[in-house]
Amino acid sequence: MKKIVTVVSVTALALCALTSCGKQKGGKKGTGLDTLVSDYGFQWTDPAKPILNEKAAQEISFSVYSSKNASALDYNDMLVMQNLAESTGVSVIWENVSESVYAQQKNLIFGDANNRPDAIYHAGMSSGEIIKYAKRKVLVPISDYLEYMPNLRKIFEERPDIRSQLVNVEDGKIYSLPRIEEMGLLQNPNLLFLNKAWTIKAIQAGRLPGVQEADVKDGLTLNASQMESLLTYFRDNDMNGNGKADDERPLNFVYNNWQGNQCDLYGMFGLNDNLEHRIIVDGKVTYTITDERFKEATNFIAGWVDKGLIDKVSFEQSQDNFLANGKGLETYGAFYWWESETVVSNPGNYITMNPLVGPHGDQTICVSNNPEVGIGEVVVFSSCPNVEVLLAYFDRYYDPEISAQINYGPIGIVYEEARDEKGMLVQKPIPDGMTSDELRLQNAPFGIIYLSDYAWNNVVNMEPRAKLRLERLRKHAKPFVGKTVLPCGNLPFTMEELNTLSTYETNLNDYVRTNLIKWLMKGGVSDADWNKFQKEMTEKVYLNEIRTVYQNAYDRF
Repeated sequence: MKKIVTVVSVTALALCALTSCGKQKGGKKGTGLDTLVSDYGFQWTDPAKPILNEKAAQEISFSVYSSKNASALDYNDMLVMQNLAESTGVSVIWENVSESVYAQQKNLIFGDANNRPDAIYHAGMSSGEIIKYAKRKVLVPISDYLEYMPNLRKIFEERPDIRSQLVNVEDGKIYSLPRIEEMGLLQNPNLLFLNKAWTIKAIQAGRLPGVQEADVKDGLTLNASQMESLLTYFRDNDMNGNGKADDERPLNFVYNNWQGNQCDLYGMFGLNDNLEHRIIVDGKVTYTITDERFKEATNFIAGWVDKGLIDKVSFEQSQDNFLANGKGLETYGAFYWWESETVVSNPGNYITMNPLVGPHGDQTICVSNNPEVGIGEVVVFSSCPNVEVLLAYFDRYYDPEISAQINYGPIGIVYEEARDEKGMLVQKPIPDGMTSDELRLQNAPFGIIYLSDYAWNNVVNMEPRAKLRLERLRKHAKPFVGKTVLPCGNLPFTMEELNTLSTYETNLNDYVRTNLIKWLMKGGVSDADWNKFQKEMTEKVYLNEIRTVYQNAYDRF
């Protein structure tokens, strides 16, 4: 089948969908499996062959609704999607909308049984939504069709931990397709970068005792007292030489951001904090906000804020503001982020530090709950005809070479046609005038993929910046996390447990956020206020009930 035929066919079918013709609207009927095999050449076992024949490409199609990034091409026009149509023989009509439009239309789509698409891509379904619509028989139980999905079936066989994150606890079935991108990056979202030239000036001025100029290199370890002396020197001097001593920002981050946040500062007191303040330690769900060390850490950090060592803008700025303010004239003495290259114009001027050592000798870091397995990424409606075909088509996305193109962009645009000496995909040079993010966002739909160790070692080379992050994390982050400390990521909840979380968890989060920002910005927390906080967390916002839900789900997982 020629690519031009696919494009014309998709365009015609899209017009048909918009004018409510054929099977695209209510009253959908499927074709029997025997007929699919005999008349339309349906096969799902050989990934080198089409799923359907050319006759089927003209007579069978699927409507898939999806949000997309504003920079991305329409999925019908993306080369990677056109190539998939050609290689599989499956015609998919993509209806793209913005993320905000999808958020507005989501409930309407699920509520209108007569006008649903066949599937939603980038569905963003929560566990509670999946349970609710599964009970109403709105969603296809995908686990009933794994026979037609050899790639996903193999993943589940080799990785039961992935399968368990997707299972609906209520009936033991799976109702959504996952996104799996395992690189080892998300668990530790912060690295501490330090201005090398400014630090050497402080050493020369005698303001950093115990540190020599030769020590100012990647892997530098400072204790809290040394760091305070250094940040004070940054605050009081015209470090960037522009004639002003008030535009330097000693220590900077983005408060409560998913990366580059404040949580690693709590590691100075032995706490593996994160944005939810919830972590697994020795198999137990633990809330850092109940630990006396959290009070001590908060007061210590608030002291740095009060002294102007931590820029107060850190608590107000967006990620975009933080990145913009780092460019041009150097104003950052130290900052938390994943990579200095994104933040400052001259990343070579900054070294990567080890975590700070606290007043009592503690040295550990944040362990985030950001999961590398995304659940609820794609759902298929029970009204979808020929569901076996659509799921066999989606299964091709889990082939590592296709996953790489879904996630980054197609061969010929993002990847070289020729492989390297190991037979792996290699990224092309970024076109002039574009960044790697811009190229990727324009040409990659993202969504359901499987990129894990096998892919990174045998199929596709990681982006250079990802390799750099991993190397830095290997040296300066992961060695400082206890072996019994784990993230509290995707957990399988019952509907009753989800109802408990829905009833209480928002109030808990709001209560903690309100108090914490007040303490950090206004000099800390008194013993009386801390005791009141602990009392109200159990009696007013029901922390114990929430913790029990997470513990039961973790034990079950």
